[in-house]
Amino acid sequence: MNIVVSGLGIIGGSMAKAIKKYTDNFVYGINRSREPLEKALACGAIDEAADESALETADMLILGIYPDAAVAFVKKNKSRIKKGCIVIDTCGIKSKICPALKALAEENGFYFVGFHPMAGKEKNGFDVSEADLFQGASGIILPCGAPQTAVDNVAALVRKLGFGMTVFTTPEEHDRMIAFTSQLPHALACAYVFSPRCMKHKGFSAGSYRDVSRVANINAELWAELFIENKEPLADEIQTLIDNLELIKKGIENGDRRELAELLHRGKEIKEALGE
Repeated sequence: MNIVVSGLGIIGGSMAKAIKKYTDNFVYGINRSREPLEKALACGAIDEAADESALETADMLILGIYPDAAVAFVKKNKSRIKKGCIVIDTCGIKSKICPALKALAEENGFYFVGFHPMAGKEKNGFDVSEADLFQGASGIILPCGAPQTAVDNVAALVRKLGFGMTVFTTPEEHDRMIAFTSQLPHALACAYVFSPRCMKHKGFSAGSYRDVSRVANINAELWAELFIENKEPLADEIQTLIDNLELIKKGIENGDRRELAELLHRGKEIKEALGE
């Protein structure tokens, strides 16, 4: 296939590198700034630095850009995208972006399949992208009404790139689950390091501090957009966390050792039941 990757950050860059490493597809790169394109060419992550004209011959378009930017890019270039091309986004929220891209696809004769690679790092940009970022990761696929052949093509590519499992879901279910598994931990990590004790942690901290604070090293602009576009599910998860912390706080304040131990044991049982 001729594959265009628009946006060569950590996800787009890693997708391009993985495609070149594990498949024989031809990869065009599009990026707002020139430096990532030059680096991608130099390391063989892309075959050609391109502009939007490459969309006219593309069999697949992978959007490695922010949600609003992804919709704007497709809307701007809808007449250039080849009929039958499969358009894939890689955004972390879906309820807003999927209906918009599905409508554009249906109106203009290409196909849209939502996709979310459950992989990443605390740092961003092409420099930290890698071909093996997705090894063993989960790839979430949202068919969004696309023909089964298009969905199968995406699933086949995902497997070739090293994803360990694929999950098929809807935009609504995706966003409910991601609010818990991804967005809430990032909100928690940021709230955790707001403590005035954080700047003095060295010498007093070990694995527990690192585990909780790790994802506070965050791309603030991207995650602010993701949080707001998924505000209702995320707000619900934050409130659930607050309620559960209040229960633990109450047990501590009341000196109720039995109640507190039962709460902590319940957490231990849930983790053990998950086999993690």
